Amino acid sequence: MRRTGSTDILARKLIRSLQKQDKPLWKVTADMLQSPSRKRTYVNLYKIEKYAKEGEVVVIPGKVLGIGSISKPVTVVALDFSKSAIEKINKVGGKVVGLYNFDKLDLKGKHVRLMRK
Repeated sequence: MRRTGSTDILARKLIRSLQKQDKPLWKVTADMLQSPSRKRTYVNLYKIEKYAKEGEVVVIPGKVLGIGSISKPVTVVALDFSKSAIEKINKVGGKVVGLYNFDKLDLKGKHVRLMRK
């Protein structure tokens, strides 16, 4: 069967722009975004709390859900966020950045963590 890819125009543009980047992080993120939406990554806050260190940038090619709590200020870059996740991340001094704004981030590769299910 032929692979069709995402039908969301914004997601297609995002995937194309991520693939054009010269950093491997964004190319892997683009590959993960090409999966069907029913198989797309979603991560709960308790998992970010468990694996991320304070001050890190966490990239999630999917949705961040607000289950659990977080106590470390981290920058979370994701495709989508639930309202409770945004509130909890901002409450501890973290940053919420949409994946569509990835080009505004100056990531050097150090202190960056790619998370999936």
